[in-house]
Amino acid sequence: MTAIGIYGCTGRMGRALTLAVEAAGARLAGGTDAKDDPTPLAAAADVLLDFSAPAGLPAHLAAARQAGTPILIGTTGLSPAHHGLIDEAAGEIAVLQTGNTSLGVTLLAQLVREAAAKLGPDWDVEIVEMHHRHKVDAPSGTALLLGEAAARGRGATLAEVRVDSRAGLTGARAEGTIGFASLRGGSVIGDHHVVFAGEGERVELTHLAGDRSTFAHGAVRAAQWLVGRAPGRYAMGDVLGL
Repeated sequence: MTAIGIYGCTGRMGRALTLAVEAAGARLAGGTDAKDDPTPLAAAADVLLDFSAPAGLPAHLAAARQAGTPILIGTTGLSPAHHGLIDEAAGEIAVLQTGNTSLGVTLLAQLVREAAAKLGPDWDVEIVEMHHRHKVDAPSGTALLLGEAAARGRGATLAEVRVDSRAGLTGARAEGTIGFASLRGGSVIGDHHVVFAGEGERVELTHLAGDRSTFAHGAVRAAQWLVGRAPGRYAMGDVLGL
């Protein structure tokens, strides 16, 4: 029985993860919040789930490396410095970092990548996401994940083609760019729409999350898959064999 430890167990996602661990027939090794030392949990768990906050990631990665415990990172709003720490940790332990642990979103990202590759740069790409009023980062990690998939399909990096906002006299849309729009309000768990707009036609790929347990069940499945993997950096697509 896999022993799963949860960093950030007291948040909304942390509580959903606790229920998902039990439903999956795994064992909860324990959980921490921002005030706790992450080291004992890393030693007690077969795999770690981190859905806390970016500020806690360095300590969580250090504890995981010290214990040799694989870790799944679902925290969003990460900086380039955080990703550098993840890359360093992946040289010693298995690390799966993702902006979304939903299996449906994982498949959606694959479809977005394929659509971007087939349709070409003359089809404009816009990504629209909506979340609850309490979400603190924008665009969402999932929106960025989908944008990265579209950029890869075109043989580019997201940094090269990303446009976050438009206001005022912005001029005509530049070909090949990927635009983002973020909406916040109410209790929306997570809606994501990827729009491919061509001349006289439009293709829209959508994922709507109705319950936070969707992400929790995907995270637990991915965590169980991560146990025993060689050191390296993994993604949710690896879990589904995409």
